[in-house]
Amino acid sequence: MTRLSMVLALALGICLSAPAPSYAQASLDAAKQSGLIGERPDGLVGFVADTVPAALRAQVEQVNAQRMQRYDQVARSNGAPVDGVQAMAGRQLIDRTPAGQYVLSPSGRWVKK
Repeated sequence: MTRLSMVLALALGICLSAPAPSYAQASLDAAKQSGLIGERPDGLVGFVADTVPAALRAQVEQVNAQRMQRYDQVARSNGAPVDGVQAMAGRQLIDRTPAGQYVLSPSGRWVKK
């Protein structure tokens, strides 16, 4: 692992471990457990189900916007490309996803972990 990769991994670990508001996090966790949403390799949350409630859609869009802000900050701080930061975050988030929840495979299919 290169020095830049180690710095990025550390920075992402800190960013991804930041607490989210408890109600919002509980709602996202419930939606993940229900199979409505899942983690994508680009570090964003995706929609597994074709139809999701508008409130959940808005919440996912907000979470993704916050994640993109963090990824951009980490990328700028380390002189790294944003898509590289996203890919590293995506791997970490997918690795942390509990069994029974969905993740987007590299082939673009939602699979239950």
